[in-house]
Amino acid sequence: MKIILHWIILSVAIWGTTKLIGGITVSPIWVALIVGACLTLFNMFLKPIINILTMPLNIITLGLFSLIVNGAVLWYLGNGVINGFSVKTFTAAVVGAFIVSLLNWLITKVFRFDL
Repeated sequence: MKIILHWIILSVAIWGTTKLIGGITVSPIWVALIVGACLTLFNMFLKPIINILTMPLNIITLGLFSLIVNGAVLWYLGNGVINGFSVKTFTAAVVGAFIVSLLNWLITKVFRFDL
């Protein structure tokens, strides 16, 4: 149940990010659900491995390198992997990753979901 809730929250955060950032677009609304599912699976399986591999850079940059990694994943998904989802520049991807993280945290705290 937590996985489905996390997926829906990430999908809403992606949709909200497309409304705030001009360089990120989702053409049909349901594509945000696909992007949310991809990000949920990434966070479950690959993110722990990437966090371990990039730990020295995260320590040096005080955790800001994680934002670059999240931006790279968003940029990768938006450049041809998912039809209907596009990210124009890497800068838009990094800013979008920050907004997605912020919206994800905000939605979780406002509605008091225990993830």
